[in-house]
Amino acid sequence: MRKKIVAGNWKMNLNLNEGVELAKELKNILDADKPNCDVVICTPFIHLASITPLVGDLIGVGAENCADKESGAYTGEVSAAMVASTGAKYVILGHSERRAYYHETSEILKDKVELALANKLTPIFCIGEVLEEREANKQNEVVKKQITDALFNLSAEDFSKIVLAYEPVWAIGTGKTASPEQAQEIHAYIRSVVAEKYGKEVADNTSILYGGSCNPSNAKELFANPDVDGGLIGGASLKAENFKGVIDGFK
Repeated sequence: MRKKIVAGNWKMNLNLNEGVELAKELKNILDADKPNCDVVICTPFIHLASITPLVGDLIGVGAENCADKESGAYTGEVSAAMVASTGAKYVILGHSERRAYYHETSEILKDKVELALANKLTPIFCIGEVLEEREANKQNEVVKKQITDALFNLSAEDFSKIVLAYEPVWAIGTGKTASPEQAQEIHAYIRSVVAEKYGKEVADNTSILYGGSCNPSNAKELFANPDVDGGLIGGASLKAENFKGVIDGFK
């Protein structure tokens, strides 16, 4: 059975004290009302070592990125091994903002994925099209290429450790959301691409999250789709009450 997951991506928000307070508040809320899915918070690097011991087994912790090099003279970079040493278990890779602003290519991402897996981190690997590609009806072509170029070098065993997150880039932070029908259609297509390469069993066990302006008011409807296994949540993950509202999409 594939996992249902709601993962928060804090992006470049919250100083250390604010992040610790949010993690504590979220833990208290989820202690009182246990979630029906796995819950993950992906935080800035400086928060990881402080937050991981606070949340225990109830909440998974992840980084928002890691380096494509193992170690060395790469000033300002943070390696997968460093992330893992904090107790974090997840890492977001290939987010559309990293692709757009920092020019991350599939070759770079391939290295990041391999280093994450070597350090026993679960990559939450992001794919998705921009508005022009959606308007040209090229979304399937785009996501297939992103998956193929960065992930299809992996063995079936290693691929089965990946969580995919579909982000319609045109819906991130814009208030626009893919309709539940659009989300289901492309999630089912992504699963079919995985099945073509690795077979039905691996595809059926791959969690595919939706990541485009998911919030407490639309989470239940989105998560009701058979191929939508949860969400990668941006803005709504920065307040415990809002994040809990999305998590409750599985109740």
